[in-house]
Amino acid sequence: METVYIETTILSYLVSRPSRDIIVAARQELTREWWEHSLPGFDCVLSQIVLDEIAAGDPAHAAKRLDQASSLGALAVNGSCLELAQLYLDRGYVPKSEIRDALRIAVAVIWKVDYLLTWNCKHIANAHSLRQLRKFSENQGHEFPQVCTPEEL
Repeated sequence: METVYIETTILSYLVSRPSRDIIVAARQELTREWWEHSLPGFDCVLSQIVLDEIAAGDPAHAAKRLDQASSLGALAVNGSCLELAQLYLDRGYVPKSEIRDALRIAVAVIWKVDYLLTWNCKHIANAHSLRQLRKFSENQGHEFPQVCTPEEL
């Protein structure tokens, strides 16, 4: 079964109140549809980084996010993940201020997941950055996951 790393934005869109912004509302609906219809066909995982983030904020919404995440497997953030994330930051593939984004990508790479599912199109699902990240990771001997949104997967 193919593996999908579930990034924080997916769980946030999944349980948040319907937005009045039509783009955000569409993403929320696409996320809910993917969760209901597509998630069962994948082995879905996350990491402690995601768990820490979804536990923060409004307690009621945090509880909803954590409840949805409770059935997902958790990947360890080990030394190899930290090392690769630092390389991404040092080379400017991910802005130095976005250590968590670099870590999310590194976790997906080190644990060889098939897909990294996200709505973070600024630092993760960014075509320019992804090209550099993929090339660098592959030059380091790693397979790079397909990074996509629920709409694409």
